[in-house]
Amino acid sequence: MKLGVFSPVLASMSLEDALQYLSGLGVDAMELGAGGFPGKAHADIIELDKDKSKVKALKSLFDKYGMEISALSVHGNGVHPDKSIAKTATEEFEAACRVAEQLGVHHVVTFSGCPGDGKGDKPNWVTCPWPNDFTEILEYQWNDVLIPYWKKEAKVAADRGVKVCLEMHPGFAVYNPQTMLRLREAVGETVGANFDPSHLLWQGIRPADAIKYLGKAVHFFHAKDTYIDRRNTDINGVLDTKSYALELSRSWYFRTVGYGDCDFKEMISALRLVGYNHVLSIEHEDSLMTPKEGLEKAVKYLREIMIRESNTGEAWWI
Repeated sequence: MKLGVFSPVLASMSLEDALQYLSGLGVDAMELGAGGFPGKAHADIIELDKDKSKVKALKSLFDKYGMEISALSVHGNGVHPDKSIAKTATEEFEAACRVAEQLGVHHVVTFSGCPGDGKGDKPNWVTCPWPNDFTEILEYQWNDVLIPYWKKEAKVAADRGVKVCLEMHPGFAVYNPQTMLRLREAVGETVGANFDPSHLLWQGIRPADAIKYLGKAVHFFHAKDTYIDRRNTDINGVLDTKSYALELSRSWYFRTVGYGDCDFKEMISALRLVGYNHVLSIEHEDSLMTPKEGLEKAVKYLREIMIRESNTGEAWWI
């Protein structure tokens, strides 16, 4: 396994300064945000797609600091009912697949997206089957929109040698292991999970068990933690729409690795058991710590517990 960082946390730095900084911390790789929700502070996927010289310059800059590009990230909603939003997300995803091929990168991270109900212009995330209106919306979203869309986009990725890494995230159609495998079974093994435990833990999911359940469907890994405030969940449950800035009253909030309730030692062992040997990509979104403090604490913590060397799985001590 290798240690990586997801780039938005360093958006205030130039790309070269960020690479130099990460190299000095002993980080192996950067997951490069280049469009969609991660923004374009360090790279614009559409500009890269139009100009091969910019792709070459980008690769040279990473090589200069001995850093790997672990993935290109363009999290968006390609099935958004607003056609202009969907068009932008799809164009960025397809551009990322083309640029990834040029860079020798094999992972593109995004969301599954969430359609609407077929009538409005806003996404509609369904969380219960009744009244029956909700079940009918789900059938429309999956059968008429989501599966046809990802069959097409999975082929775009496969033709470029790219794995599609869908971040299981509430608010989108794929938000847990069951919905992840449902889509994968429908559209093929090019599509798999970007496993981010911070979005799963508060749903009541035990991340290590989820990794074992997904198996080879784990394509990428985000190292991000979540703290669950048991007092607030005992009163209000885990569904929480309050601002992330209201930590004292929220049921849960994101923490840097090692400061929340996720067991990363257990997850790293589970990743090894299912054959994952790529990057642990730190995503720092801890509102209690500055970008640098939280990131540096996460790097130090993971460097101590990650499994770097490959092993055949044999009981070598016998």
